[in-house]
Amino acid sequence: MSTERPSPESVAAERMAVVERLCALPFPAAAGQYWAPGGWGGPGFHLLVLQESQDFWDGRGPGVVEPAEQEIEDAERALAALLTARWGAPETVDLWRYEDATDPVPLPEPLEFLGMLSGSALVWRLPGAVRWVGLSIGQGDPELPIQLLLAVGEVSALPRDGGAAPV
Repeated sequence: MSTERPSPESVAAERMAVVERLCALPFPAAAGQYWAPGGWGGPGFHLLVLQESQDFWDGRGPGVVEPAEQEIEDAERALAALLTARWGAPETVDLWRYEDATDPVPLPEPLEFLGMLSGSALVWRLPGAVRWVGLSIGQGDPELPIQLLLAVGEVSALPRDGGAAPV
């Protein structure tokens, strides 16, 4: 019996099926509806925690945090490569730009949630569709796990004023 972990690339291939399912799944009618462990949504969006590290209550030394960050970044990079092969280059949406404004502009969900955990999201607009797919790495607090988040939302929720920049 092998204890070897699957590669980020093989896990990413499995996650593409999850992405496709979320793209086809109707959005919930009410906010905060849970549809799977680690997954929730509301009008116009779905969110899913694809992967998370351990928590850091027992310490944040470089020998603990850096490997956890690297594992989540590798997982994001592998899935992003598949999403890019399917839908082209992503845009980067700067989420903190809206939080740091003198008069903060509230973002629609799921961007508002992502902005609480991360400064940016990679976003792919689905061809001919009214939806987008986003990936973001975030952490709610230094002691909490680092999370790889998948979001699906309505294109109308994306910033129209230059908040998205091509990658």
